[in-house]
Amino acid sequence: MDEWMNYEQFDRQTWHSFFPTDSVRLTQGNLDEIKSLNDRISIEDVQDVYLPLIKLIQLRYQNFLEWQMQKANFLQRSTVRVPYIIGIAGSVAVGKSTIARLISILLNKMLPDKRVELMTTDGFLYPNVELERRGIMDRKGFPESYDMEKLLKFLNDVKAGEPVVKAPTYSHQVYDVQPDKPLVIDRPDILIVEGINTLQLPSNQQLYVSDYFDWSLYVDADSDLIEHWYLQRFGMLLETAFTDPSNYYYPYSQGDRQEAFKMAKDVWQRVDLPNLREFILPTKSRADVILHKTTGHVVDKLYLRRG
Repeated sequence: MDEWMNYEQFDRQTWHSFFPTDSVRLTQGNLDEIKSLNDRISIEDVQDVYLPLIKLIQLRYQNFLEWQMQKANFLQRSTVRVPYIIGIAGSVAVGKSTIARLISILLNKMLPDKRVELMTTDGFLYPNVELERRGIMDRKGFPESYDMEKLLKFLNDVKAGEPVVKAPTYSHQVYDVQPDKPLVIDRPDILIVEGINTLQLPSNQQLYVSDYFDWSLYVDADSDLIEHWYLQRFGMLLETAFTDPSNYYYPYSQGDRQEAFKMAKDVWQRVDLPNLREFILPTKSRADVILHKTTGHVVDKLYLRRG
């Protein structure tokens, strides 16, 4: 079966024509501050791709609010504020974090009266000591390396309107979770959840993480390109770690660079690529919108789910 048969495909120019505004209210400096290391994003990208996308999200959000009100009226209850949850999935190094931050900023600008919050599922990885205990340190990022029960409880509490919900955070500098630095989520109107596992079915669970999502986005690119970005990012991480002994990448920055890149390429081939092919890529068809990237992190095509 054609994987795209449930989607309408649009090239960049056609997508821009649906909402041809140039009212960005962001500078290139703003974009450079939110982009991850080797990612790339321009004012033109915002105009052509992301403003129409934000408009679409805004329309979906309005429908969501109307449904909540209609349901409350039907049940003869007062309206309860239920958070609208957006999921963003895709491979490592594909640029999910940049897109999540950009969508958060644009939604804040277009919906100034709404509280928009952003979190990543990286914090729900088991701590390194637990991964070592289970003998799955080399499976970090695979489904079994996440505390999915904890993630599902977090999403359930947010959706239920709990006043304060805490999410663990993750540091790419120390390559481990930070239990003492939780992210506090306080009754957002819109919550953006970003991570490689946001559309996956957890092991031994009857729920998908995506069951809690009201709208979802998958960031797609050819695996050869993602590998190139992955190694490019690794090189930049070495540069930033060069003077910081506490940084996970510090030892690699001090040794032979050729050996360091050989190690990184091995990790990609042995861990990240199999994870992409077996567990991340198959979730693409669950997304409402697929952004396809080409060389230079340029979005060239968008796929919108039919119906």
